[in-house]
Amino acid sequence: MHTIIHPLNPSTRSAATESTTSVAAFRQPNYDCQEHTDTMKLVVYVPGVDAAGVEIEARGPDLTVTAKKSHFVRVNWQSLHLETAQRDYQLRLRLGSGFDYTSMQAEIHHGVLTVTLPKRLTVAAPKGNARLRRVAA
Repeated sequence: MHTIIHPLNPSTRSAATESTTSVAAFRQPNYDCQEHTDTMKLVVYVPGVDAAGVEIEARGPDLTVTAKKSHFVRVNWQSLHLETAQRDYQLRLRLGSGFDYTSMQAEIHHGVLTVTLPKRLTVAAPKGNARLRRVAA
């Protein structure tokens, strides 16, 4: 006896199933943060990624690093559960607004991505009895 399995219609799929598949496309890489006096150094380990596959986006207080591997299709390809090892990397961090994202520098060498974020200069508060005056209305 033959079994026929009908695919699910898009209307019957739940939103949770679709969001799980989009998140499953990426995996979170290992990373390390080092805070210095005037900068923060973020080291992200992304083996198998070259400079062309790295995308860094700063949106508000959030920093998103997406690193895509170059995927090769083998002639004798067989499914050996390699799908999880070949997933791309995505790291989302909420760093805050104390950094100057426009002056950010990044370099990658042998699968180690180093991002240097300079801290914003803080404006010194007026000392003592200094009077504040209104400059613009």
